[in-house]
Order: sequence, then C-alpha cells, then structure tokens
Amino acid sequence: MKPATRVVRAGLPAPQQSAPYLPGPTFAAPYHAAGEPSSAPYNYGRLHNPTWTLFEQALAELEGGPTLVFASGMAAIAAVFGATLRPGDKVVLPSDSYYLARVMASGYFTQMGVQVVMSPTANNSQLEQLDGAKLLWLETPSNPNLDVCDIAALVEAAHARGVLVAVDNTTATPLGQQPLALGADFSVASDTKGLTGHSDLILGHVAVREPSLLDGIRMWRNQIGAVPGPMEVWLAHRSLATLHLRLERQCANALAIARYLTTHPAVTDVRYPGLEGHPAHELAARQMRYYGSIVSFTLADAAAAQRFLSASKLIYEATSFGSLHSTAERRARWGGDVVAAGFIRMNVGCEAVEDLLADIEQALP
Repeated sequence: MKPATRVVRAGLPAPQQSAPYLPGPTFAAPYHAAGEPSSAPYNYGRLHNPTWTLFEQALAELEGGPTLVFASGMAAIAAVFGATLRPGDKVVLPSDSYYLARVMASGYFTQMGVQVVMSPTANNSQLEQLDGAKLLWLETPSNPNLDVCDIAALVEAAHARGVLVAVDNTTATPLGQQPLALGADFSVASDTKGLTGHSDLILGHVAVREPSLLDGIRMWRNQIGAVPGPMEVWLAHRSLATLHLRLERQCANALAIARYLTTHPAVTDVRYPGLEGHPAHELAARQMRYYGSIVSFTLADAAAAQRFLSASKLIYEATSFGSLHSTAERRARWGGDVVAAGFIRMNVGCEAVEDLLADIEQALP
C-alpha cells in the first residue's frame, strides 16, 4: 500500500453498517469493569482510552512499530529518558538538538546521576562518544540548523556496543523518514508539529522497534500521568489523513523557496536538506522520503531579521513549525541555540508558492 493511501486509512476500524468512518472521541474516567481488571480492555481513563487505541494503531502502521501517544512532545521525550536511564548511566545527545530536550537531560537527569555527553549532529560526531553509553539520542534533521546524521550507521555502531538508539523524528514525520526501519529502537515525535499540522494541538508519541520496549514507556506514562485528552487525540487522528497532501505541498514549496533564497544577495547560509548544495544532501536523499517544511537562513543582523518578519504579509511571526500556515521567527530571540542574531527559521506552509515567493521578495531588503 502506498504511503498516501496508508495515511488516509490508518487506524480506521473495519466498516460497520451505519457507523462513522472514525468514531467520535470517548470521554470517560472510569469504565464499567466488573470482576478481574484483566477481563476489561478499558477500566480507567489514565491507563487507556478507545480513542487513543485507534490513533496509536494508526501511528503504529506509519512508524512500523507499537506506539503510545502522549500529552506533548516533551512528555514523549521524558518517557524515553525516564524509562531507560538510571543513576550512573550515560546518554549521548546532539549538542544542536531541540533545546528543551537538552535542558531536561542536563538539568533533571544530570541531577539524578545520569552522565550527559553532547556532540554535534553533523558528520556523525556522536560515534566518538558511544563507549559506555546506555542511550544514544539523535535528531535528524536537527532543529533549527537542519544538519543530518546517518541513522543506520550510528545505530549499527551503537548496537555493537549495547547502546539503545532513539531518534527525534519530529521534523521529518514518519512519512518523511522511518527511524525504526533504519534500526532505531525508539522513534519519538512532537505531533504538535507536522504530523497534525493545523497549529491547534499539543501532542506527542513514542514508537518502538521491539514490543518489549513499550512496557517501560507505558509504565512511565501511567505513573507520571502524561496522558492526552480524547478530544485532542481524535482531532489528531482526523488531521493525520491529510499528512501526505500537506507534506508533499510543503516540501515542494520549501525547496522552491530555499532555491530562491540562495540567489538573494541579502541572504546567507541557506539550510535545507533538499538543496543539492546542502553538505549532507546525498545522505538525506538516501534515508528520507521528504525533506521537511523548515528552511533556515541568515540575514545581516537581528534588525534585518526583524524588518523581514515585520514586512511579510503572508508569514506569521510565531514559533513552532510543521503547520500548513507559513511561519518564521528570529530563532536567537529564545537563546539556547548556537545561531547568528539574524538567523531565521521558516516553516513553509501550503499556500501557493508563487504568493510566498512574492511576499518573501518584497519583505527582503
């Protein structure tokens, strides 16, 4: 089955006369559950929900492994850290990975006795840090610099040393990249971004290659209580069906915009893995179906970046990415990422590319 078909049908129950294609959300805390708890598939709302079940089945079809949904991307990240790391363990993270993942690792988990080692995504530099590690965390393409590492090569090296591998696949989505098929143990994502793509949900998930790895993830979710609401999950499942359409349009737009930006005299350091000139383009082409919706580039300074953002008529100034609405921000305003003051992270949406190009042209100096 082609990905475009799979994503439309994923997680839908078998057709039943007079039933909707996708049942509405189930709102319940307790369920009727007489007798032994094991005899009732649903007994308490923090543990399970029929709406979660359908969405998790959908994600499992796309990811290629059993999946659990979480209240946010950070909750999903915390579950992998919390289920796998113990005092004295070592975790290797990209120094350019999502800022709050680094903050959590170097803050809470360091205080709990976990050794945190960081190394850049580019050039597979984590290879040098694997000895003695319990967990290797990858993010490719990285956010916001869009560097790429070789998942399969890093997985092979890590597994040879008994190291588990998790990939933050938020930027690519499971349609753009398949970490589990490349050998990773965990595929993690903030579904707030491209997977749901409408700027209206906070959600995350963890998928695993080996079903036994899900036990610890489920225990963490149950005991921490990092569970999503059924309405959010139902909306996410509904939004999932258009992922292929959105991603295909966004990536085509992003490539056209990246190519244009490389020709503009006010723009430097255009970053997009789909560009032939990207240093890891050949690697990205091998392990990705789509290159994502983010294009990053640099203007002269903070003032130039702010003038561009203020002058744009179609690009919202906002954080986050993956939405069908085009957005951009001066990333250095948050701190935490090693980027220039005029560095712009742009999420390219589903608008007509001709309109976006015209808007960018008039907004640039």
